[in-house]
Amino acid sequence: MVHRPHAVAFDVVETLMSLEPLRSRFVDVGLPESALERWFDRMLRDGMAVTLTGDYATFPAAAESALSVIAGSRLSDEQVRYVLDGLATLPAHDDARAAMRLLVEADVSVACLSNGNRNSTEAFLDRSGLSQYVDHVIGVADVQAWKPSPAVYEHALAVIGLPAHDVGLVAVHAFDCHGAHAAGLTTGWAHRLERHYPDIFTPADVIGDDLVEVASGLIALQRA
Repeated sequence: MVHRPHAVAFDVVETLMSLEPLRSRFVDVGLPESALERWFDRMLRDGMAVTLTGDYATFPAAAESALSVIAGSRLSDEQVRYVLDGLATLPAHDDARAAMRLLVEADVSVACLSNGNRNSTEAFLDRSGLSQYVDHVIGVADVQAWKPSPAVYEHALAVIGLPAHDVGLVAVHAFDCHGAHAAGLTTGWAHRLERHYPDIFTPADVIGDDLVEVASGLIALQRA
């Protein structure tokens, strides 16, 4: 039986960080608006595929490779750089701050667990004013694997210093919740991105419209 976690790790890209402002940059270099989703999905797929073979690609390398592929190699190096430089300017989603504050006020420690670069994640937290709520920023480079590899969640537990049943994972990606659940974590899924939770994945323990509802649901769970 799941219970209220003592710590919650948030996924970052799309869960806390909005990719929407990047869309105009794709259009600026001659790509359709839908290229944003194609690029991000391709990047995730490629990062996971490399992990499955026992190799590793950094987030920046995977991002650049995916952009070149969906653009059909039509973009110059300058255009690729222009699009990807936008990652350093992306804002937080409106529900991120309130969700983190709820958890901290309920004496639940907050962490971030991202496929992205740790330094980039820390810079995002600083510019969005979220760093004050976060105790740990955890990247996948330390284990050379992308989520949902079990090694990523095991590493996060080691950094946080708690057993799996005392830690929650919050994401807008069902695959991430599925991976965290397989590692023994309590999971929370906000459906503002995907809208439908795929039947092939283990259901999340808490589901909400946004991060605030998910955080509230995790806090409402009974203590162990």
